[in-house]
Amino acid sequence: MLSYRSVNLDSSAPASHAVLLLHAFPLSSEMWVPQLSVLEKQGIPAIAPNVFGVEDSPAKSSWTFHDYIEELSELLSSLRIGTVTVTGLSMGGYQAFEFWRMFPEKIASLVLCDTKAEQDNEDALANRRDFIAAVRENGPEEAVARMLPNVFAPETYTDRTEVIDLFKKIVMNQSGKAIAAAMQAIASRADSVDSLTAISCPVTFINGNKDKLTPHSLAESMQHTISGSTLCLIPGAGHLSNMEKPEIFNACLLEHLKKTGHLE
Repeated sequence: MLSYRSVNLDSSAPASHAVLLLHAFPLSSEMWVPQLSVLEKQGIPAIAPNVFGVEDSPAKSSWTFHDYIEELSELLSSLRIGTVTVTGLSMGGYQAFEFWRMFPEKIASLVLCDTKAEQDNEDALANRRDFIAAVRENGPEEAVARMLPNVFAPETYTDRTEVIDLFKKIVMNQSGKAIAAAMQAIASRADSVDSLTAISCPVTFINGNKDKLTPHSLAESMQHTISGSTLCLIPGAGHLSNMEKPEIFNACLLEHLKKTGHLE
C-alpha cells in the first residue's frame, strides 16, 4: 500500500470527500505540509500519497501513471473516501489527467498546478533519457544538481533559503533508482491535450508567474480550453509555487474548495 500523509481522516467516520494532493518530481508528500496544515485547520479531510519508492511506498523498478492511479484508487477505497478534489503539481498534474481518464466518477474537481497537458517531444524525451542514466549512475545528488537551478523563482534563491534546503533534503532522502523510475513514468505518459475538452468537473489552474519549466502561458492556454475554469497566477513563484508562496497558494486552493461547495 502507498504511504501517505493525511489530516482529518477518521476511520470510524469515512470521508465523503477529501482533497487529494499529488506531489511533484522528484519530491514527496512532504512538499504539501503547508497545504495539509491549512486544510487541517479548516477541518477538510486531505491525503497526500507518495509515488512508488518514495518514503515508505513500495519500490518498483518500472511503473506507469496507469499503475500508480490504480494503486491510488485502491488506497482511497480502503480509506472509504468517496470523491476527491485532485490537486496535482507538475508530475502530480500529469497524474491528475490520468486519474480523470481512468476514474472520472471519483473526481469532484481538479486543481492543476504548474503542469502541462502536452506529451514530451523528441528533444524532451532525449533529455529525460539522459537524466535517467545520470541519476542511476550518480544517485540523488545528480537530480539536485540538474533540477535546482530551474525550479524556483530568482528571489526564492536569495529570500527563501529554507525552501531550497527543504528541496535538497526531500530529494536526497530518495534513491537514484526511485527517482529514475519516476522520471521514466513521466517520459512514458500519455498526451492529455485531447482530454482537456472532455473534462466536465470544476477546474482551477494555479501557476507561478516565474515558472521556467511550465510557463504560465501553458496554464492560460488550458484555462481557455476548459469552459468555466479559472486561473490563479502567483506572483514571485516559480515551478514549485506551493512551497515558494504557500499563503497565496493556500488562498487559491481554499477559494476553489469554497466555490465547489467543500468549504463553508
